[in-house]
Amino acid sequence: MAPARGPGGKEVMVHEIDRTPEYNDFIQKLTDFHEKRGTAFEPEPRLPTMHGHVNVDLFKLYKAVIDKGGYDELNKVQKSWGALAVELGMHYADNKGMGQLSFQLKQDFYRYLSAYWIQEQYHRDPPPKEILEMQSCASKHGPLLSRTLETFKLSARRLGDETPTGEERPAEGTPTSANRASGRLREAPPQRVPFQPDTAPSRQTRNISSHHNTPSSNAAQGNYHSNHTQHNQHHMTQPHNPNNPLHVIQAQQAALRGVSSSFSPANSELASRLGDAFEPRPPISVALRPVNTPGNNPVEFAKRQRQLNPQISGPIYSQALSRSTLPPAAYEGPNIYTRCLQALRSGIPAEQAFALNHLVKISYERGDKYKFDAFLGLAEGLIEKGLEIGKLFDEVEWQIGYTGEQDSSNPGDLDGLEGTPDLLPRLVKLKHKVVLDHYHSADLSDQLLHITEAVLTMRNMVMLVDNATYMADIHPLRDLICIILHLPNLEMLVEIKHFALDIAEQITPWLRLGSRDPLYQTLLGQIDSPDRGTILTALRAVSRISMNLEATNQLQDVPAALLKKIIDWLLLSDEELMDACLDFLYQYTAVVANIETLLKAVVMEQVVPHLVRLLSHGAKRSKEEKILEPEKKALFTEEVSLLPSDLLEQLRNTDEPLRCFQWLKVLFEEDAESHITQIAIWQAYQKSFGPGTGVRSSLSAADFIRNVSHVFAKARAQIVRGPGEVQRFIIEGIRARTTPCHHETGEEHMRCQWRLEKSEHCHQFFLGGKQMWYHVLTEHLGAGANKDGVVKNEEILASCDWADCQRYPKPTPLMLMEFMSHIKTHIPPAQVRRHLDAPDPAAKRQQRSYITPAKTMSLTWEKTAVTSDDRKPNVEQAAGIPLSAVLVLRNIARNVVKTESEEKLLKQQETGGECGGWNERLFRPVMTRLFEVMTENRALAAYVASLIQLVQSRD
Repeated sequence: MAPARGPGGKEVMVHEIDRTPEYNDFIQKLTDFHEKRGTAFEPEPRLPTMHGHVNVDLFKLYKAVIDKGGYDELNKVQKSWGALAVELGMHYADNKGMGQLSFQLKQDFYRYLSAYWIQEQYHRDPPPKEILEMQSCASKHGPLLSRTLETFKLSARRLGDETPTGEERPAEGTPTSANRASGRLREAPPQRVPFQPDTAPSRQTRNISSHHNTPSSNAAQGNYHSNHTQHNQHHMTQPHNPNNPLHVIQAQQAALRGVSSSFSPANSELASRLGDAFEPRPPISVALRPVNTPGNNPVEFAKRQRQLNPQISGPIYSQALSRSTLPPAAYEGPNIYTRCLQALRSGIPAEQAFALNHLVKISYERGDKYKFDAFLGLAEGLIEKGLEIGKLFDEVEWQIGYTGEQDSSNPGDLDGLEGTPDLLPRLVKLKHKVVLDHYHSADLSDQLLHITEAVLTMRNMVMLVDNATYMADIHPLRDLICIILHLPNLEMLVEIKHFALDIAEQITPWLRLGSRDPLYQTLLGQIDSPDRGTILTALRAVSRISMNLEATNQLQDVPAALLKKIIDWLLLSDEELMDACLDFLYQYTAVVANIETLLKAVVMEQVVPHLVRLLSHGAKRSKEEKILEPEKKALFTEEVSLLPSDLLEQLRNTDEPLRCFQWLKVLFEEDAESHITQIAIWQAYQKSFGPGTGVRSSLSAADFIRNVSHVFAKARAQIVRGPGEVQRFIIEGIRARTTPCHHETGEEHMRCQWRLEKSEHCHQFFLGGKQMWYHVLTEHLGAGANKDGVVKNEEILASCDWADCQRYPKPTPLMLMEFMSHIKTHIPPAQVRRHLDAPDPAAKRQQRSYITPAKTMSLTWEKTAVTSDDRKPNVEQAAGIPLSAVLVLRNIARNVVKTESEEKLLKQQETGGECGGWNERLFRPVMTRLFEVMTENRALAAYVASLIQLVQSRD
């Protein structure tokens, strides 16, 4: 979780997804579960918080609900879902927003996790999807664990076609509009529908598909059976009465057209269950093409009007206008989508208030299916409503014209076909009204609320890519964004200004904006704002201009003062702001002309080193041991090494059994996979201390074998006999050392490897290098010291007979001390042996002389932010601030050599001094660090290598 400011200014952690392997496995299981169950699944549902929309970590939510006792137990405690949202890092400043957030969190668990929870935790089949996922979590149908088809009660009201009445109360946690004080939706004005008897045939006609092709019916095709059942129960609310005239008429009509398809017996408990499994054929969807009319597409008809300019007149036209049309008999009224569209375009304040309140909710909850191109005229209606903000704060009334001819005398006339290029000078000349920020009338509050809802609806809808591309072609929307962002700096307008910036951020990837475009100039002005949120959104909006188009984002005419601020913001410890600034610089430095401006605006010799430091932003250093050669284990042998002369003299003066214990520690060690024969170890001991050695020993062979088990706990005497072999007496669990060690310190002796005359080695052992050096001097070279203990340095004829030495293979005249200096190279110095004798006794016990340690190489890695590629999931790709920084550096190195400043610098260097141009001046001080990053950071290695190639190229 990332830290942020929560309610009351306290620092809180914001919810985010931890994409661990455990999380990926859980999402994969959920995907397979819902695919097998036949239900819709969204891996990362979005929820609104005070810090913006966040993607829900379903794995965290699942574990948190289980820790609370499960879904049913959590529902028993009031406001428990709100408390759970806070624990997960989802916050809201006001209670209404928190109620909406808690309901959405509960709804996400209900739709995507409840069935999996029942199967995973209780090992039983969850209820069918018709009574679980296809129902709302706010329905009062009892706990999930006890819900069955028999206990489930269907709602009598069809979901989505009606609005709550005044007598009904929404369930606790039901989301409502955040701007409404009533906490629920507005009530639609009562409709007067004349009574029409049901004369339609029982069999559905071909044209019924057009009735189902509305957005509401398409969205509800998955709930066909439940809605169909509710519809049947809606028509059987009264029992049949033969004396009722209405029932008599319906009975006569049923007799003429056959059995009604919507009939169900009054007492359903006595009805047969044979038809429960029957599923009627779903309606056939027919693709419809929207028809352009002057009401829903005024732009097209304005063009036709300019071309044709027809004169319509006459009594026939007047009679056609006055002729009223009656709705068909089976018409049940428009759905909620059409109802809101017509109410918005009606111009009636009450109807517009009803429409805007519902449009905010629809755009937020069904933003993935609610598209502008399916409801022609909706975008124009919302923009016209948003333009009404002009008369609240300025002495102007904005109007959109689609004739292509603007009235220069009217400052509020906007060109709806090509945009208004002189909008900014008009906004500067406007006279602002005197409006108190914290004290205003109720009428002003209501009008501002409705305008804010219109802008919020557009903001929610353009989050869908299809809606963003649609709105990018509507020029009045750009004018509306400029008008809103140039309103006075009042607290009551902060929210609508942020909504306008969010809209700009979503549509700029589909726009081509020149340096004189009003929207481009307005967004650059917002970067200079003191508000951090405004700066972030404006930077992202400017950086994304033409991102999804083939055209290049030139980013021309950026003020030098603004460039200095952006460079200074890179020094802050604000990762989100740094990331936005680097994205802007990446787009800006991609143009050669901008590099020229940047060289004049800032000190690039200071900018480049800081960008290089950002290559290690958030880096974690780790070490890896690379095995060059694996460790080797020597084979055990029956040959036992001789005791070193110093230890032999010491043990001869030691009594039994201590002498035996110390002798075993010097020449043997434990090895569970090795053994030695009892006769071999006894003969080796007798060779050192037996008869003929001058040592008196009263130790018998049996006592000696028992002493072996006392010294080595895992050693034991055994009798083995293989197939075709005689029996052998062995001691299992020990082996002879390759080199003796001291029985007290554990320090290993060194073997003399001087070759003798018969190609044999000396094989005497010495504890220290000094003794080894003196042994070679006296025994093998025959040099001796005088009475004062000084060896005379004289010339000798000597060859080095040390094993594998090729320095002096033949007798060579040398000074004695020079030759003995060469002998020191064969004797390991003290610091090399010290690591073999670890001060920790436990470490000493783990050392084994028969094991040759593996040859390893220590590698140091530097890991920064990475992401995974779907095409190569095992390859980590660079991401975050380090990637943006190296891309900016690469743009600078590529384009700085193409500027006029490069030519001027090269001409100055021709007269004397350093050479190499701007790349040499900017990157030479940081080349060492660039090579370090290239070798230690795997994710950035390819990017830094290409940067170094650009810097070192002389073209």
